[in-house]
Amino acid sequence: MTRTIENPDCAHLPISRRIALRIACAFPVAAAFAGPTSKTVRAQGYAATGPKFSQLLRRDLEGQGHQVQESIVILAEFQPGQGSPWHNHPGAQEILYVLEGTVTAEVEGRATATIKAGEVVLIPAEVPHLVRNDGTSVPARALVTYSRADKEKPLLVVVRK
Repeated sequence: MTRTIENPDCAHLPISRRIALRIACAFPVAAAFAGPTSKTVRAQGYAATGPKFSQLLRRDLEGQGHQVQESIVILAEFQPGQGSPWHNHPGAQEILYVLEGTVTAEVEGRATATIKAGEVVLIPAEVPHLVRNDGTSVPARALVTYSRADKEKPLLVVVRK
């Protein structure tokens, strides 16, 4: 079923019910993150028991001309002693948010950093790096988001160090 939006800014654009529902569901999240500068925000119009949004990172894109063609979100799980090889992401910025445990991030040109649960690191596109779990008994989990400026490039390229 297609409906017409009666809005002078959208001058009778046809929109499916499915798309309208997706927009309506996404709007509170977008509205919550669009303007506030505080670290914790609540979507306006929701009761005190509504969702809580905590802004973890807000930075401009680095190393990809401020352009995004695609976003990818993955869950990375590192067993004790496990890690990625040295690699980079051509045309893709990486944001790593540690959910559980602790990981070590080595990023070329920066000091080695220990990232604990609740902390975030931003790795610019094209910069060689690795992430590993140096622990001996506790697994680590991280939410990783890639903002890609060029979908034609590979997402990951192993780099010799």
